[in-house]
Amino acid sequence: MTIINFTPISSVIGGLLIGLAVIIFFIGNGRIAGVSGITNNFLFSKINRLDNFLFLLGIILGPLLYRFFTGTTIPFVIDSSLILLVSAGLLVGVGTAIGGGCTSGHGVCGISRFSSRSIVATLLFMFAAIITVYVKGMI
Repeated sequence: MTIINFTPISSVIGGLLIGLAVIIFFIGNGRIAGVSGITNNFLFSKINRLDNFLFLLGIILGPLLYRFFTGTTIPFVIDSSLILLVSAGLLVGVGTAIGGGCTSGHGVCGISRFSSRSIVATLLFMFAAIITVYVKGMI
């Protein structure tokens, strides 16, 4: 079975919706829609806790509602161990704390504000991802 991943129309629509959501979040809250920052603030700060919770809830409910209303499923398989997944999640959390944000904060919000720090961070994210895929393909 061959899965075709070239979906330019739905990709453009998805990108526009993400951009619109970021603009609405910024106008409504005056804050950047970086998922790691919002998660960190939700877990460790009492400021904007309800807003942060609703944002995270929307990230979880969005795909579930899409699946419910369209009946469409996106096939994916998680074939790694639970220990590996938890370790990877913790490393990502530490990395986003060290980097001052994640791909959504730097890549979507930072680049759109022409932040040189975000442009460098996003290039590093992409470089690390390319190397990871290359190394994983060799194993």
